[in-house]
Amino acid sequence: MPLGTLDRSPPPFFKQGPSALSKLVFFSALSLFLMVADMRFRITQPVRAALSTALYPVQWLALQPVRAVRSSSGYLTGLDQANISREQAARKLTLQSLRAGQVEQLLMENTRLRKLLDLRSQLATSVMAAEVLYDAADPYTRKIIIDKGQLQDVALGSPVLDESGVLGQVTRVHPLVSEVTLVIDRELAIPVLNVRTGARSVAYGDPTTAGGGLELRFMGSNSDVQQGDLLTTSGVDGVYPAGLPVAKISRIERRAESAFAKIYCTPQALVTGSRHVMVVKPVSGDIPPRPPAPQAVAAPKKAASK
Repeated sequence: MPLGTLDRSPPPFFKQGPSALSKLVFFSALSLFLMVADMRFRITQPVRAALSTALYPVQWLALQPVRAVRSSSGYLTGLDQANISREQAARKLTLQSLRAGQVEQLLMENTRLRKLLDLRSQLATSVMAAEVLYDAADPYTRKIIIDKGQLQDVALGSPVLDESGVLGQVTRVHPLVSEVTLVIDRELAIPVLNVRTGARSVAYGDPTTAGGGLELRFMGSNSDVQQGDLLTTSGVDGVYPAGLPVAKISRIERRAESAFAKIYCTPQALVTGSRHVMVVKPVSGDIPPRPPAPQAVAAPKKAASK
């Protein structure tokens, strides 16, 4: 076969169609057209909606492992965060409770200190502020220890007051501290005056009553006393200034077989809760000394009989 008669064109299988440049130009123009048409006329919006609806189950299935991992990590993180938040809340609640208790205590102390200052202005004698340190160790007596002593010129027998009335009396003085016997101690007695009747008597400590109290002794069964009468210091003993509240009569027992009534009193001072007190100088220091007794004039001697 002569060579000139051979078909030199490539077989149809290897035909490439349009050239690459023509394809680039065509598809570029088509993309620009579609973009402009979509921006102006929204022609691809239905197609996008249909495709998103068709692909949603596939996306949902693909996202389930990711959501499971996030949920488990979020649960653990949330549990740890909840425990931390609970601990922080408990800590804050404890601090707030402590601060609330401190505020109430400070308010109570401020109120008592103001009452002490008011009582101090009413006293003509010199006073000294002191703080209660602790109760005495003796279980058979009712005594407290204050933080003032001989170095602060605390005198033996000085009355001790709180914001409500007479608390006790200094019975022992040390260089730095002093011992105060409370009014409810059985060894302490205070001359008192019934404000309503003006009758004088003596109140003795009575620690056997509930919480401790006082008792008016040697008062006749027919004496004019009533429940609720206020007893104040009479000032006749030269120790306590007159007019200081001591106690109120709480109960009266009149017995036919006894000539004396049994009169129980409740102390006005806070014998179990005082913290700040005032030490008052005894009134005996302001009382002028007793004048000397006049000397007896010697009788003239009779002349000796001769």
